[in-house]
Amino acid sequence: MASINLIEAFQEFKDAENIDRPTMMKVVEDVFKTLLRKKFGSDENFDVIVNAEKGDLEIIRRRMIVEDGEVEDPLAQVGYSDAIKIEPDFEVGEELYEGIDLYDFGRRAILAAKQTLASRISDLKKNVLAKKYGDRIGDIINAEVYQVWKKEILLLDEEGNELIMPKSEQIPQDYFKKGESIRAVVKKVDLKNNSPVIILSRTSPEFLAKLLEIEVPEIFDGLIVIKKIVRDPGERAKVAVESYDDRIDPVGACVGMKGSRIHGIVRELKNENIDVINWTANTQLLIQRSLTPARISSMDLDNEGKHANVYLKPDQVSLAIGRRGVNIKLACELTGYEIDVYRDNEGEVEEFDVDLEEFSDEIETWVIDEFKKIGCDTARSVLNLTTEELERRTDLEKETIAEVMNVLKAEFEKE
Repeated sequence: MASINLIEAFQEFKDAENIDRPTMMKVVEDVFKTLLRKKFGSDENFDVIVNAEKGDLEIIRRRMIVEDGEVEDPLAQVGYSDAIKIEPDFEVGEELYEGIDLYDFGRRAILAAKQTLASRISDLKKNVLAKKYGDRIGDIINAEVYQVWKKEILLLDEEGNELIMPKSEQIPQDYFKKGESIRAVVKKVDLKNNSPVIILSRTSPEFLAKLLEIEVPEIFDGLIVIKKIVRDPGERAKVAVESYDDRIDPVGACVGMKGSRIHGIVRELKNENIDVINWTANTQLLIQRSLTPARISSMDLDNEGKHANVYLKPDQVSLAIGRRGVNIKLACELTGYEIDVYRDNEGEVEEFDVDLEEFSDEIETWVIDEFKKIGCDTARSVLNLTTEELERRTDLEKETIAEVMNVLKAEFEKE
């Protein structure tokens, strides 16, 4: 009996190491049983035997030997006269096993079967890849940069699978070269044209969480829990931690002796400033800690409206706001409260001043809001800063700032 060699098709299976042998056998069996149904109308009396090692396949046909003239189902039965032509020792009632010559199916059918097999293998590979990375979402992996494009980079894992890291998932200071090995977290698995696309990220909070887990054994062991992480990638991050063991200082454990544990993470994140704070259910204390490194003087809290007015010494206001407003933005995200910063002038000789809201008929509300974001809620607090400083710290144009300052100066000149 002729056999068809499927070495090439089986090689596809061997390359996909994660496809197990039973699955492989089932796919091959399904493909050739489809072939049998097309030719004979049924596959019930056929056995598909696969030798995966050699890449050989054969099909055995089973029929019951009956008396001549009593054949009711040609697929399941064979007459005695026809049976003894194959083997003279056969008797009625025995089962006849006969090999099917695969070339009888025709060249076109065989080619179609091989193509179908290759297609099924490709689908299995996709499913295996999607499942593998679907189970690893949130895990850190090492991958090699294969191609760098403007909007994304292509990476390869240790098995040669392709992974994607879009520009939005890269830290702004990241610069990658082909062949470089990088660490990232598996963010999600998308489907594009029915193929899995594995998305990696270095900007997600999960990446920082996993880096901390690697560096801090107490987090890995569950003695310290990360309650929440907020990030402005490459700029600043705030990590709220809590210890389940009173003997462990969670902040000290995360930072390490002389910053030994946190320094490696800061370097990995391109010098991103990381503030580690103690988590607390006390909202006022949490807001106070979240504004690190600034020290607040007092606070008015509106729990229902999730709003907090925070008062600080003039030299602490810029620390609370942070560069480009990053510090206060992250504090708002961490606490879930809208935080407004005000100067605390208590103890100073009170100088005549006017609330910016008083100028709402001359200055647009959104412009006033921009000044408030940087802690300037009065006329003097704006005038005390230079035009260059205001331009740097707000999103306002130079001309707009100049117009506002002229309006404010005019008010004091009238006085």
